[in-house]
Amino acid sequence: MDGFVLTAGPAAELAENVSQPFERARAMPKCVYSSEEFLQLELEHIFRKDWFCVGREDGLARPGDYLAFDLAGQPIMVLRDNDGKIRAQANVCRHRMSKIVEGRGNTRTLVCPYHGWTYGLDGRLRGAPGMARNSDFDKSRYRLPQIRCEIWLGWVLVTLNPDAPQVAEHLAEVEAMIEDYAMQDYSQGFFEVMEWDTNWKILAENFMESYHLPVCHAKTIGGLSLVDDVECPKGRPAFNYHTLQKDPGFTLSVAHPENVRLKGDRRFMTWLLAIYPSMLITLTPGYFWYLSLHPVSPGRVRIFFGGGMSKEFKSDPNGAKHFAELRKLLDEVNEEDRGCTERVYAGSLSEFAEPGHLSHLERPNFEFANYLSKRIPAQVPKIDRATAD
Repeated sequence: MDGFVLTAGPAAELAENVSQPFERARAMPKCVYSSEEFLQLELEHIFRKDWFCVGREDGLARPGDYLAFDLAGQPIMVLRDNDGKIRAQANVCRHRMSKIVEGRGNTRTLVCPYHGWTYGLDGRLRGAPGMARNSDFDKSRYRLPQIRCEIWLGWVLVTLNPDAPQVAEHLAEVEAMIEDYAMQDYSQGFFEVMEWDTNWKILAENFMESYHLPVCHAKTIGGLSLVDDVECPKGRPAFNYHTLQKDPGFTLSVAHPENVRLKGDRRFMTWLLAIYPSMLITLTPGYFWYLSLHPVSPGRVRIFFGGGMSKEFKSDPNGAKHFAELRKLLDEVNEEDRGCTERVYAGSLSEFAEPGHLSHLERPNFEFANYLSKRIPAQVPKIDRATAD
């Protein structure tokens, strides 16, 4: 820290918070959840720099399938083009800068709703009515700006950062850990977009720890997740994780009889993968579900929520029945999580709130806090007053 000084504010409080060893760790300072200043730093130093998950590749199955969203304030669309390629591009017309598409859908061409400029799915301008008298206009010079987009184990990820490492390199350790699950072969059965009244980090932390399962999920999965013997390993720079053994009676969460890849205890093992900043995957031998989070405001989060089944369960004669049971379960679990995380955010705003000590089951939360602190600058260069004067 020579040449730098710790500044005041949420980033400095977080840096102080994570300076303690895990054995004495506390939850993150409440100001990191409520501060607009901290949110702007997150958008600039995290969501503009790291890879962001927009869902599964098979969620954009047909040419023309698209999903529009904002990433760190930038309107983006991800779609499958006519060559079958998944691409990301700016969702901003090159004429008068209107957004072109909203939400999700399917289209043969991209037509700006303001003046009718029309683009192919590859972003190249095809038509621009009323432009013949502008002698400088050249249709071939217009194309929607292309955004970095990569596919990894069936996931679609985008980044605004031209210098971000390739996803396969960035997440090579994750891939090695779960190779025998063949996650790329799981199929998505549903996808929806939601917004909840909580901070995105509170929801991320809720996913990362299993400490809350017996209480928050007492009516659903709490008794089926064996948390007593859970050990949470030290996190990695790009992710944290822990695993659970599921009750063999929980049919959907254990390996199908036709699954010969998984051996021994791994046939009952669930992985909870938290890939920074906000790609959260529950991967079981039978099904998966995921959240991808983006802040809307300090107290509101946009959620991409999806899930589906392994190829063995999907092709099972009872596949439709299995999926219906899975969807019902996940909707119930999600509602329980919504209630828990919205209450945490409301409580964090109280003048009486202060962060308590963490359980050994909350090690991933401490690792997440360290990731955030490394990304958010809490030091500024020292000023040499003699030189400045």
